[in-house]
Amino acid sequence: MGRASPGREGDARRPPRDEKGRAVGSQRKKIAIIGGDGIGPSVTHEAKLLLEIYRDKAGLPLDLWELDLGADRYLRDGVTFPKEIQIAVQRECAAVLLGALGDPRVPGLEHARDILFGMRFGFDLYANVRPVKALSDRLVPLKGRGAKDVDMVVFRENTEGVYVGMGGQFKRGTPDEVAINEDLNTRKGVERIVRAAFEFAKRTGKKRVCMADKSNAMRHAHELWLRVFDEVRREYPEIESRHLYVDALCLLMIQDPSQFEVLVMNNLFGDIVTDLGAALQGGLGMAASANVHASDPTRVAMFEPVHGSAPPLAGKDIANPFAAILTVGMMLTHLGWPDEETRIERVVAAAIEEKACTVDVGGTLGTRAAAAWVRERVAKEL
Repeated sequence: MGRASPGREGDARRPPRDEKGRAVGSQRKKIAIIGGDGIGPSVTHEAKLLLEIYRDKAGLPLDLWELDLGADRYLRDGVTFPKEIQIAVQRECAAVLLGALGDPRVPGLEHARDILFGMRFGFDLYANVRPVKALSDRLVPLKGRGAKDVDMVVFRENTEGVYVGMGGQFKRGTPDEVAINEDLNTRKGVERIVRAAFEFAKRTGKKRVCMADKSNAMRHAHELWLRVFDEVRREYPEIESRHLYVDALCLLMIQDPSQFEVLVMNNLFGDIVTDLGAALQGGLGMAASANVHASDPTRVAMFEPVHGSAPPLAGKDIANPFAAILTVGMMLTHLGWPDEETRIERVVAAAIEEKACTVDVGGTLGTRAAAAWVRERVAKEL
């Protein structure tokens, strides 16, 4: 996954081919595609069309498998994430492209929880990798700051913390009600995500890693984070390591984001900090992500834009497709073609500069037209 993901870097050359025009390294890679809810199906469709260009024009050995999963399927027949589908995805697929999940017709989010957590927890995708990179000066909302100042990657622990759902309610609905959510942290879980952040920095030439916690308030759980971070960073003396409380991190990200290159933190803080990061890079419509088992890249990985399903925007052709398109770039790096992430990022940056984009990032185009502009540019270069 290029600059933003565990993988090597490269330039924007055409994918290497053999004498018959087939992409080199042509073991076929199956990609499951889940459009999801709200704007998910529309932006995922545009991303799928880009994958089809890479398959049909560049000759990348991709097999695309569209799955009928989401709120519509759940409301139709009660299906969320069938066990046989989960097993097939885990055994047969190299990657999953997920649109977004969440629909007001399913207030309990049963389908979303089963699909999303079924992959994150079920496939042990413990590293949620989120690039925070501005592609244009005009997208950065900070006075006196530009795109060069916003270029970091957040490693969010993805399988522990408060999101495991441990806890409960006592005397519900009464004045004496008690509600508890447990913050679960294991030595194994903390160490592997911290190590993933350092390994990424080492592999990609990053010089600084910062871990954020709240160990001054959460003395037991986050003292584990602080202690493990201190132990692991000794193995990487060439990388500058730093610890911050998460509230201080948020302050410093606004004052001077250029000081950060790689961030690592727990599940909840990673969720919050990456939304702050998205604001620095032009909004959630520009925010891509990967969910990977960082120590075993042969496992299936899941890729998703992080803007959510945004139901009020569904069907209006106004949602920004660039997060989904940039997510495809991350996926291609993970699958072995890092040059294509570089190419896609460069073309999206050109679209922003030429205002061939949606309204939220300063353009006038709709979802389909903005995505088509990028695809046409990419296709001309292949």
